[in-house]
Parts: sequence; C-alpha cells; structure tokens
Amino acid sequence: MIPSAPAASRARRPVAIDLFSGAGGLSLGFESAGFDVVSAVEYDPVHAATHLYNFPNTDILCADISGISKAELLASAARGWINHNPEADWDGVVDAIVGGPSCQGFSVMGKQDADDERNQLIFEFVRLVREVMPRTFCLENVPGLLDPRFDEVRRRALDALREVGYRITGDDVIIRAEDHGVPQKRRRVIVLGVLGDEAPEALVQLTEESFNVSDAFAGLPELWRYTPLTTTDVLRLSNTAVERHEDAENSYLGFVGALGDGSELYGHRRQTVRGLLSGCRTTAHSEASAKRFGATAPGTKEPISRYFRLANDAPALTLRAGTGRERGSFSAARPLHPTSARVITVREAARIHSFPDWFRFHTTNWHAHRQIGNAVPPVLARAAAVTLMRALSIEPTKSTDPAVDFGDPSLLTLSPTAAARHFSIATDQVPKRKRPETFAAEGDRAA
Repeated sequence: MIPSAPAASRARRPVAIDLFSGAGGLSLGFESAGFDVVSAVEYDPVHAATHLYNFPNTDILCADISGISKAELLASAARGWINHNPEADWDGVVDAIVGGPSCQGFSVMGKQDADDERNQLIFEFVRLVREVMPRTFCLENVPGLLDPRFDEVRRRALDALREVGYRITGDDVIIRAEDHGVPQKRRRVIVLGVLGDEAPEALVQLTEESFNVSDAFAGLPELWRYTPLTTTDVLRLSNTAVERHEDAENSYLGFVGALGDGSELYGHRRQTVRGLLSGCRTTAHSEASAKRFGATAPGTKEPISRYFRLANDAPALTLRAGTGRERGSFSAARPLHPTSARVITVREAARIHSFPDWFRFHTTNWHAHRQIGNAVPPVLARAAAVTLMRALSIEPTKSTDPAVDFGDPSLLTLSPTAAARHFSIATDQVPKRKRPETFAAEGDRAA
C-alpha cells in the first residue's frame, strides 16, 4: 500500500532524495520532471560541493552512506524541504529515493569481481529504501549488474525490496541511452519500483528522435578564435559568439533545455549570466600530437594515443569517468573533437551527456570529466522520473519559485581536503591517493 494520501491530492511538488548523487545528473533529471530534490548524499566532498553549487536548496549529506540512519536522512530531507518551501509544513512523505550505487564492481570495463566491496553499496541503497519506505524508487547501474555472476547479489537486493511491498520493473532490461535522446552510446540498467499492487510501466520514451554530435555541439564557440583558457574555465563570449550561441536551434538543444535557465519543463529557474560559458578550459597538446589528431579520420582511433575521434553525424561513444584517487587516479581517454585537433572540453562533454549550459562542474578538467562520466544523463533520469510520476498519478506542476541563485563559485575550485573542511568532515573521509601501478597491475579500469 502506498503510504499517506495520493500525491495528486497534496498541494506541493513531490519530494525526492538522491543517494550517491555525484554532481547531480539524477537530481537534475528528477527536478526537470517536477520533483523537488530535497536531500542528496555523496561521499566524495569534491562532487558534493559541485552538487551544492548547482542545487543550493538541496541539503547535502557528505558522508559514507553506510553510516547514515533513517533519522539523519529524514532530518536532511526536512531541511531541504524548508529551503524549497519556507512557508509550508512537510507531511513527511518521501515520494522517491533515487541513486546509482558505485558500479565498478559490476562493470565490464573492470574485473567484474563478485567479491568487490563496492558491490555492497547496492545493499545500502536497499537498506535506506526499506527504512524510509518512499512511495517509489529508481536504482540506476551498469549492464554488468545483469551478468549471471551477479545473480545472487541482484536477487538478494531486489527480493528485499519486493518483500516490503515494492513492485518492480526494468530489472531485466538494458537501456540504450541513444534511444532516449542522448547523443552517446551508453548502456545502463534502470530499475524502478512502486509501493502498491502494480509495477510501473517500462521506462517511457520521451522522444523518438535520434541525435548526433553535431546536434549536441550546435552554437558552441570555436575555441581556436580565443586565447587558450588556462587559469579559468569560464569563457566570455564575443558579441558574435553570443548571438551564435543564442540563435542555435535544433530539436536536441530544445529537448535538453541546453540554452535555457532551468525553468524549462518543470525545473527551477536559475540566475544565469548572458555571454559567459563555463567548462571551456583548454588542454595543451604538443605540436606532434595535434598534427596526429588532425590527421585522424572522424569515427576512428588515433593509432598512438588510441583517442577516438568523434564524427559529427553519429552519437559519441560512452564518456568514461576514469578512476578516483583511491583507485589510482586514472584519467579516462577523452574523445577528439570532430573538426578541431584537440580533445573535447568539459562543456562539449556536458552537451553530449545532455547537461544544459547553465550547469557547472569543477574547474579542474580531471574532476569535471569524472563528474560527467559518472553522472546519469539528465534526460535519461527525466524519463525515469516521468515514469514514476505516471505510476503515482501525479500531474507535474511548473515551479513558481524565484530564480535560484547558484552557490558560492569557490565550491567549484575546492581541493578534496578543502572540500572536506567545507563540509566539516574528517580528512580521513577524503579518498586517499594510491599509486596507479597498483591498479594497473590488477587491470582495474573505470566503469
């Protein structure tokens, strides 16, 4: 039985909590579908700081999820509720818990180790869902979760949710992101659950169009016209580039709200600044490398670096995250731009991943590309949110709140240690840097 009165009869937007939030791909997708994400849990303080910058009304718990209790999570949700609804009392009902537990243990890009300790994080997700009993949940992960070697892990996790009343769908299907409006070949598993007698429908398809790299990059500045950015990631566009950026129009940009201010569909409006574009920090290449990159045909790999060059008329390959400090700090190979002899920028990666241009990432390329590669593409998250909205018979409502002013920009520049201090957490929670050769020997790679 779904707890409390149907959400459709309550005069407020439905409430969501994002576990393993990262920079906020799931949060953004659920917000744009009409949810208010009131609480987010993220272990890595750098990612938590980026989430806080983009979602300043969301209460952030920067902590190991295994140490978070039901009471702490609901207290965080209550604080986030007040931030979103300062003059209204919360009825205490959580409409959705969403999250993508760390997937490296399941990933085909890793060792697919059934004994990897990171596999246990899925049970922390299950624990909090069982304790809080939200009306719905969304569990996102890599296709490796469906591998036969993880049958026992998957069965234990999902049976634990079924036994408390959840009806589940999506636990036997691999989703292709490019079928849902993402110009990127990316495979995921999205398990949806609803308390009640009927399982939610299969993941809805919000668009039947297929998009490519050219669609994603429309209107972005030609960086060769500018002095390379090395001290900042924010580019001040020329008057001509502003017009080109604002006049860019195609189905993809409209679908993801790339040029908007966050109020598209059912999201909250942000205070954007005309003519400024983040994520444009450049990467220095040697003359020899640039020459090789320029000679590489689109849709092929450069033979020495093995970097893949994007083709304008095709979707990108999966954007990888690399590994964190605790797993050797491997940088995932970034793809080459289809027409310039360089790797793509953070903003270009964000466009491929369906993030709007107002969304900012850490100013360091290594952190930013990890944040994008680890994120659920927001439009894919939106599809999950719309599916759950329909299962709960909720009619989404437009936000009438004043524009959200972003968090302090310094949040995007913090080192791991400084970010830990910001959240008043012990420095031993900061992922410790380990020697890359340790993991290279093990064959450990990013999901």
